[in-house]
Amino acid sequence: QVPLVESGGGLVQAGGSLRLSCAASGRTFSSYGMGWFRQAPGKEREFVAAIRWGVGSTYYADSVKGRFTISGDGPRHAVYLQMNRLRPVGTAIYYCAADLQASSILGYPAEWDLWGQGTQVTVVS
Repeated sequence: QVPLVESGGGLVQAGGSLRLSCAASGRTFSSYGMGWFRQAPGKEREFVAAIRWGVGSTYYADSVKGRFTISGDGPRHAVYLQMNRLRPVGTAIYYCAADLQASSILGYPAEWDLWGQGTQVTVVS
């Protein structure tokens, strides 16, 4: 059973917006934070944004700062990604992840412990 389930992906024109959601799927866990990654065809999975529950800190890749906003609900194991002013380069599968070990290296996929199956986001010009 996939521990996390993403939704909200789709096809959007450049400059448009989408809101991604992610929630735990039938299991409980205690996480220090959750985040979003994306992977375009032929490219490695890259960090997009993360949120730490304890202090409420948020972190963003430079490429999405000012356009994307991450939010979430720790006790409900839910995280959201509001994406505005989308660009065609943002076309990718977007993955939700959970950090169970208080990793200090948020940008590396290997540091995250639970993953969803991803949701496709396609931005057309």
